[in-house]
Amino acid sequence: MTQSVVVQVGQCGNQIGCCFWDLALREHAAVNQKGIYDEAISSFFRNVDTRAVGHKVFGSLYQEQILEKLRKSAEHCDCLQCFFIIHSMGGGTGSGLGTFLLKVLEDEFPEVHRFVTSIYPSAEDDVITSPYNSILAMKELNEHADCVLPIDNQSLFDIISKIDLMVNSGKLGTIVKPKSLITSNAEAFKKRHKKPFDAMNNIVANLLLNLTSSARFEGSLNMDLNEISMNLVPFPQLHYLVSSLTPLYTLADVNIPPRRLDQMFSDAFSKDHQLIRGDPKHSLYLACALMVRGNVQISDLRRNIERLKPALQFVSWNQEGWKTSLCSVPPVGHSHSLLALANNTCVKPTFIELRERFMRLYKKKAHLHHYLQVEGMEESCFREAVSSLSALIQEYNQLDATKSMPVQDIPRLSIAV
Repeated sequence: MTQSVVVQVGQCGNQIGCCFWDLALREHAAVNQKGIYDEAISSFFRNVDTRAVGHKVFGSLYQEQILEKLRKSAEHCDCLQCFFIIHSMGGGTGSGLGTFLLKVLEDEFPEVHRFVTSIYPSAEDDVITSPYNSILAMKELNEHADCVLPIDNQSLFDIISKIDLMVNSGKLGTIVKPKSLITSNAEAFKKRHKKPFDAMNNIVANLLLNLTSSARFEGSLNMDLNEISMNLVPFPQLHYLVSSLTPLYTLADVNIPPRRLDQMFSDAFSKDHQLIRGDPKHSLYLACALMVRGNVQISDLRRNIERLKPALQFVSWNQEGWKTSLCSVPPVGHSHSLLALANNTCVKPTFIELRERFMRLYKKKAHLHHYLQVEGMEESCFREAVSSLSALIQEYNQLDATKSMPVQDIPRLSIAV
């Protein structure tokens, strides 16, 4: 099984990364009852315990390593498949260091795919210069990333607020354990003094768990991570994928009645489940991937795709732009889950808002001198960055202009008997 490396950058990346490793170990512990270092856990962890146990199978002695001490997969990978970079687009070290690593990884490992999870700051972000950091980071993401999963802080906060209301409403027979991740932040919701970052990080970590599930566990229709960019990115610059996750309350200690399977598919295309502000149903799809975990059949996938297709608008030249994956191991505490990744033009408003926030500061040259004092940083860097972002927005505009074009019903090839 090929290996992957998770690169955690800055405070945001490290907090999400710590949550990801904790949840990943829980998943493997639920499956690996014998405590043996198997192929599934080797995809992201190295075993430092060299002891082995032997047992006979059909008369032959097999050796298995005891699972005693694990290290996160960050170095010494023999067969590397991809890098996952987690960083923030706002202030601090995460923005600059994350995009710098993209350049280094592209030079050192040109054949390895680079998946980036970028956390976009909201307009209420407390870092004044975050538009500058974000605009510079966007240029590097445009040029050096293979796939970017943009996630909006405000969307995460809205989702957690809805879960909190659901948990505390007393409806649907909701039961929450006393020290669950959400209830530990209940006072933060009441006082409104701070955002529940632990619960927000948990959602992003679960996104990464579902994204990597096919690389870690068996399934009847596993999706190689390289297939995501191969099937969902038709043009080099349009590699920003809108993600939605259902169920969102993927905490084993929050006992909310599970959604029906068909309802889970409907939720994935609802704007309330998107991890970035946008409504994909009213925008144009270039392609879409459905990564399902649990006891779900291929027939269930096909039935729901056929049910949802009439309400979704795909580009005329890729009406069959679906990619599907089935992993047999569900998340801990759930019978099934779904991660939807869509290359959709609904990301465009986020980029437009980012450009507007940047221009408000840049027109006044406010705080610009702090950046120009850094060696190698010139004002032309900002002009090139905003030009790169404007070119990206224009590409989405051109795609949106084709929404009203009629779809040609091209007949399928038939085999003469």
